[in-house]
Amino acid sequence: MLKASGAMAVATMSSRLLGMVREMVYYGFMGTGWVNDAFQYAFTIPNLFRRLLGEGALTAAFIPVFKEKEKLHGETEMWRAANAVISGLVISASVIIALVMAGISIALAAHQFDEKTALMLQLLRVMFPYMLLVCLAAAMMGMLNARGHFFIPAMGATMLNIVMIASVFWLAPHFGMGLPKDKKLPVQIFALAYGVLAAGVAQAAFQIPTLWRDGFRYRWVPPWGDPTVQRVVRQMIPGTIGVAAFQINVALVQLVALSVGTGIVSSFNGAVRLMELPQGVFGISLATYLLPTLSGLAAEKNYPEFRSTLRHGLGTLIFMNAIACVLLVALAEPIVRLLFERGAFSSVSTARVSYALTCLAPGLVMFSTVNILARAFYALGDTRTPMKISIVCLVINFLAGSALIFPLHEGGPGIANTFTSALNAGLLFFALRKKLGKLEMESLRVTLLPIALTAMLAGILAWGGWNLWEQKLGHATLVLKLGAVFAPAGIAGGSYWLITILCKIPAAKEMTEFALSKVKRFK
Repeated sequence: MLKASGAMAVATMSSRLLGMVREMVYYGFMGTGWVNDAFQYAFTIPNLFRRLLGEGALTAAFIPVFKEKEKLHGETEMWRAANAVISGLVISASVIIALVMAGISIALAAHQFDEKTALMLQLLRVMFPYMLLVCLAAAMMGMLNARGHFFIPAMGATMLNIVMIASVFWLAPHFGMGLPKDKKLPVQIFALAYGVLAAGVAQAAFQIPTLWRDGFRYRWVPPWGDPTVQRVVRQMIPGTIGVAAFQINVALVQLVALSVGTGIVSSFNGAVRLMELPQGVFGISLATYLLPTLSGLAAEKNYPEFRSTLRHGLGTLIFMNAIACVLLVALAEPIVRLLFERGAFSSVSTARVSYALTCLAPGLVMFSTVNILARAFYALGDTRTPMKISIVCLVINFLAGSALIFPLHEGGPGIANTFTSALNAGLLFFALRKKLGKLEMESLRVTLLPIALTAMLAGILAWGGWNLWEQKLGHATLVLKLGAVFAPAGIAGGSYWLITILCKIPAAKEMTEFALSKVKRFK
C-alpha cells in the first residue's frame, strides 16, 4: 500500500505543488478582485467535472467493472468494455457541452447582466468544453489504475498545470494589446480560459502512450444498450454525489458568495487550494490505490483482508493528515503570505485567505476520510448508501454555508464544510459497519487520542514558534518569510513524528521503516 500510494503521492505532490505555483501566478496576475471572482467561479464548473470524474464518480464506478471484466472474461472483453464506456462518454459529454454553450449564448443575448456575471458566463462558455477532455482523461486514469499504473495518471495533472501557468506568461500578453492598462485585465483573462482547454488536451494525451503499451486500442463500440455502459451509468450517477460532496459543497456555496460581496469567492478558493495539497497527496493517493485493491478483495469475498486493508489505509491517512491539519491552522497567515503576497495580491488579501483557511483546514482529516469510506462502499458495489448520506450533508451544508456567509464572509463556507464533512464521515462509518457486520477498527481507535493530543501539541509549538519569529525577525524578506513557515513547521513536525514513534503508533512506525528502507536502497 505504501509503495503504490507512495509512488502516486510523489506524482500527486508534483502536480499539487505545480497547482500551487499556478495559483500563485494567478493571484499575482488577478489579486482577489471581481475579475478573479468571475474567473474562479467560471473555472469551478468545468473543474468540478474533473474532480467528480477524475478523482471520483467515474473512476469509482468504472474501476470495479473493469477489474471484474479482466478477472472473469479476459483482456479482450475488458478492452471492449472500456471502448464502449469511452464511446458513451464522448456522445453524452458532447451533447451536454452543446446545450450548455447554447444556453449561455442565449442568456447573454437576451439579458443585460452586471459586469461580473457577464464576464463569468463568457468565461464559462469558453472553458466548458474542458468537460469532454476531462471525461476522457478520467476514463484513461481509471484504466491505468486498474492495470496497476498509478504514477503516470497522477502526473497527467502536472502537464495540466504547466500549460495553465504558461497561458499567463505566454498567451495573456498577446490579449488586449493596444488597450489602456486598466482595460487589459478583463480581456487578458480569456487567455487563461483558452489555457484551460489546452491543458485538458495535454492531460489526456499524456496518458495515451502508457495505455498503448498496455494493449489498449480505441475502437468505436455503440454504447446504446451495452450492459457495461448501463452498469457504469447506474453506479456513476449516485456516485457523483456520494464521492464528491466536498466539491459540490464548494460550488453551491460559492454561487451564493458570488452575489454577497467582492473577494469572497477568490479568498475562499485560495484556502481550498492550500488545503487540497495535503488532501491530494495523502487522501486522494490512498483512495485511488484502495479502490482497485478493495474491489479485487470484494470480488474474491476476502472480507477479513478487506477490513485489514481499509484499517491500514485509514490509519496512515489520519496519521499524516492530522499534522497537516494543525500546521495549516497554526501557520495559515505566514503560509499565505509566503505563497501569494505579491503583485495584485495585497496584505489585505493575505488576511482574508488565511482567515478562510483557518476555518476550513480543521476538516482536512474528515474530507479525506469521506473519500476513502465512499470508495469502500463502491468496492462492495454499493453506490446508493454514500449518495443518500451525501444528499443529507449537502442540504445541511448549503443551508449552513448560506447562512454563515453573510456574517462571516469567506470564513462561513469553511466552517460549514468542516462540520458537514465530519457528519458525512460519521454516517459513512456507521453505515459501513452495519453493511459488513463489523469493521475491526479497535486497533485504529486506540491510536486516535494520542494522535490528536500530539497533533494539538505540535500545533501549539508551530503557532508559538511563528509568533516568536515575527517578534524577533519579522517577514520583510523572502528568506524571513520562508523561515516563518519552515522553522516552526519543522520543529512541530519533528516533535509530532518523534512522540508518535515513542507512543508506538503503527502508522508512524510503518512509514518510518518504509522511508528508511528507501534511503538505504538509494545509498
